[in-house]
Amino acid sequence: MPPRPDPTGPGVTPVLQVEDLSVLLGGLPVLRGISLTVGVGEAVALLGGNGSGKSTLVRSALGLLPAERGTVTLFGQPLASFHSWSRVGYVPQRSTAPASGATVAEVVSSGRLALRRIFFPRTAKDRAAVRDALDLVGLGSRAKSDVRELSGGQQQRVLIARALVGDPDLLVLDEPTAGVDLEHQRVLADVVTRRVDAGLAVIVVLHEVGPLTPLIDRAVVLRDGRVVAQGSLAEIDHSRHTHVSHPSTGHELSEPERPPGLLDGAVEP
Repeated sequence: MPPRPDPTGPGVTPVLQVEDLSVLLGGLPVLRGISLTVGVGEAVALLGGNGSGKSTLVRSALGLLPAERGTVTLFGQPLASFHSWSRVGYVPQRSTAPASGATVAEVVSSGRLALRRIFFPRTAKDRAAVRDALDLVGLGSRAKSDVRELSGGQQQRVLIARALVGDPDLLVLDEPTAGVDLEHQRVLADVVTRRVDAGLAVIVVLHEVGPLTPLIDRAVVLRDGRVVAQGSLAEIDHSRHTHVSHPSTGHELSEPERPPGLLDGAVEP
């Protein structure tokens, strides 16, 4: 596989750019002046302990939480005027409440709503995209299954398929490996790696990198709502072992596992 082009080279518009972003939740500061840039085809991991602001950062960057201060641009457009949400695939943290009565194919097809005309039925192209997305995650044979019949790892793969079915340019994953066994983590790593090699940009919130390690171009470590370290995973490890005053800068961080289930958010904000 040839090396990826420089995602932040001259003339390349960043996929995501966050400048001086601050967010309050319940009147308390959660993000404190975060700046972050993600380039085309770049895989960036957000690392940090519980309460560090990782999930708040991705939700704010997608307009799901209001910012107290700062700016966000997606594909060169200010967040407030960005409407091309089909270019973004989003997998929030999972909840314990699966979608009642929905089939696997129905869940995945909801990821193409931004590409369809309102009140018009699915087209042959939509159906083919759903089949391809399910085949990509190894669940082509479960299209008609109720999602509640699947294991936690399989449900997570359904959510990945839903995020990818619209062929996005940016994929945002919020703790996709939490509560998922090693086999399913490896499937996830393989699927995402193939899409990154094809030019997809990825932001992934993690508590432990695991099988995703070869995928990650750059890690950004948060603590108390601030960036405390960034660089390659090797550089982050070196920082952890040489700066004992910053113990939370390691990339294997202890956070509780979440029980399996389907997400409680939507594909499109």
